[in-house]
Amino acid sequence: MTDFTATRAKFQLPEGVIYLDGNSLGPLMKSTPERVARMMGDEWGEMLITGWNRAGWMAAPARLGDRIARLIGAAEGTVVLGDTLSIKVYQALAAALALRPERKVILSDDGNFPTDLYMAGGLIETLGQGHRLLTPRPEDVAAAITEEVAVVMLTEVDYRTGRLHDMAAITEKAHEAGALVIWDLAHSAGALPVDLTGCDADFAVGCTYKYLNSGPGGPAFIYAAPRHAGAMKPALAGWLGHEAPFAFDPDYRPGVGIERMRVGTPPVIQMAALDAALDVWEGVDMAAVRARSIDLSEAFIAGVEAACPALDLASPRDPARRGSQVSFRHPEGYAIMQALIARGVIGDFRAPDILRFGFTPLYIGMEDVQAAVEHLRAVMDGGLWDRAECRTRAAVT
Repeated sequence: MTDFTATRAKFQLPEGVIYLDGNSLGPLMKSTPERVARMMGDEWGEMLITGWNRAGWMAAPARLGDRIARLIGAAEGTVVLGDTLSIKVYQALAAALALRPERKVILSDDGNFPTDLYMAGGLIETLGQGHRLLTPRPEDVAAAITEEVAVVMLTEVDYRTGRLHDMAAITEKAHEAGALVIWDLAHSAGALPVDLTGCDADFAVGCTYKYLNSGPGGPAFIYAAPRHAGAMKPALAGWLGHEAPFAFDPDYRPGVGIERMRVGTPPVIQMAALDAALDVWEGVDMAAVRARSIDLSEAFIAGVEAACPALDLASPRDPARRGSQVSFRHPEGYAIMQALIARGVIGDFRAPDILRFGFTPLYIGMEDVQAAVEHLRAVMDGGLWDRAECRTRAAVT
């Protein structure tokens, strides 16, 4: 049985703050500073460059990939860490398109995170082979899967509303049409049960700084189904994806399996932070996390709708159709969120009018939900958002 009181105690949470933004940046684990300091002092400081071998820095992307694999229903040796999520999206999409050279349509949806669509657009322009990107509404994706589609590229959980795609059903329909599927798990990994193997997914990517708590700028991961491992071609043929990096061969030979999706030198300090953060998942049941997340989000929705009728629910009402976040709409959403943050309740804002709240049971409890509702009631009833300092837009919203 998962003990959420015990997991909460492992996070460094500022006194007086209710943190409902772990779907954007996870909080610091108490064990992370010591683990990073040990890496810097005992490994980098004492071992210097020999740390690549003696401290296992070179093997860390695969080792950490296996730790993440257990959270997303993937087999060992199918996930590797490194680079950013944008890079991993580009790699997965390029590899998938190369496996379906006769098809020219990339299917996504108009609610996908912009960087995924930017990567697709840039790749289309670079290839110059007549590919097209189609972005219907999320609810129309399944109907848009035809035999023209090479790749279906979707984020499982919509970053604005929390809307949840049916991974199994869409993957099955895509395969029936002869298409491949890439799943972006940025808002899924560590938030809800994922079964890439059971769903027969082709590729998946995700970041580690949200629900996996690796810290700002933490490395991304990429998954490839074993059936594609020997045939996929890495569009970004970096030296660490080479079969023998230290042979310094002028001709590229792809590494074995998922290793060929490595590109450049891995971020060793950031991987140490991730390694520490992943310890919290030992003994945690993802089904229990999902059930508690639903309880928290349902209580929040009920509380906000009773206390703040001016806010409109933007997320699906059915908890089975949303991830671990809840979003509300209001024309003054940015100012409202700033007023709420000033009272110690941290969520975030997404243009044009979304107030977004994440519910992570590892460190959020029902008492936090109830207090957050009362703070939001005070902001709305008192018009506390209608101030110049709340309307001034910062660089990051």
